Amino acid sequence: MSSKILVTGGLGYIGSHTSVELIQQGFEIIIVDDLSNSNTDVLEGINKITGITPKFVNLDLRNKSDVNRLFENHQDLNGIIHFAASKAVGESVERPLDYYENNLSCLIYLLQAIENKGQEFSFIFSSSCTVYGQADELPITEQEPIKKAQSPYGNTKQIGEEILFDNTRSNELLKVISLRYFNPIGGHPSIKIGELPKGKPQNLVPFITQTAAGLHEIINVFGDDYPTRDGTCVRDYIHVVDLAKAHVVGLKRMMADEQIENFEVFNLGTGKGNTVLEVIKAFEKVSGVSLNYKIVDRRVGDIVAAFADTTKANKTLGWEAKSDLEEALKTAWEWEKKIRNIKPNISL
Repeated sequence: MSSKILVTGGLGYIGSHTSVELIQQGFEIIIVDDLSNSNTDVLEGINKITGITPKFVNLDLRNKSDVNRLFENHQDLNGIIHFAASKAVGESVERPLDYYENNLSCLIYLLQAIENKGQEFSFIFSSSCTVYGQADELPITEQEPIKKAQSPYGNTKQIGEEILFDNTRSNELLKVISLRYFNPIGGHPSIKIGELPKGKPQNLVPFITQTAAGLHEIINVFGDDYPTRDGTCVRDYIHVVDLAKAHVVGLKRMMADEQIENFEVFNLGTGKGNTVLEVIKAFEKVSGVSLNYKIVDRRVGDIVAAFADTTKANKTLGWEAKSDLEEALKTAWEWEKKIRNIKPNISL
């Protein structure tokens, strides 16, 4: 397949795993990343898995002239998978303007550059289950009403989808699939790439693995008085490789003109919800490491429960998640041990 795809945020966690899947499916890719939450070592990991080092451009998509220059230099682009965004719920509550600037201006500048090309273009948007807020019904289908977002991060995903929908109505050459992720975890089975957040992790699983590796003394569990099985929040945890594969399937769908409408949305999850305490216990089981945790106050922006109804993605895309929670946690721990140089027989 000769299609050339731009992968924004392609050195990040989900972006790097999707880059691997794209290369393995014969796509030529160009990775754009500003390295704000990633590093160029990821390119070596991608090469070790695929045998190919993709072209990399260090670029901040908030700079409109640089975005336009990128498209001028690569006029044969015919698709984008757009990951580049700030993504932490709690941080977005503390720094809302940073999130609105980064997540929305980058998207708009990319779409303007695409429109200037005046040709058919496929666009996959990295969206989130946060667009649903606290859903009325579980599991969550794509028909679930979009409620007021619980955080600026969630709101940027809602607004991003609205921008894309409006643009597909004004630009018939633009095809869009918005993939609403639930909670990606784990690492590539080769253990060549994985999740490596800069600073203190904002998500549960990397905080768990870092605590097991001795980087943190204790895990804060935000609230134990939610109306769930054990009082802690429920989320749908999906292996990042399963998630990455869905992007390739969606891209092929658009390029084969199989879309029913020019703007489509799909939930990506396992269809099963696990509480925070269940994830902690599952990690202890697969790792053999006992974790210290404590219950603290609820965190602003968190919803009670979210897990996916994946029927639409299963039937329409022919995609489904293959890995279970324990398998995903095992790869997350293997990756953590590798980057921290923890030997298999170490006693923690």
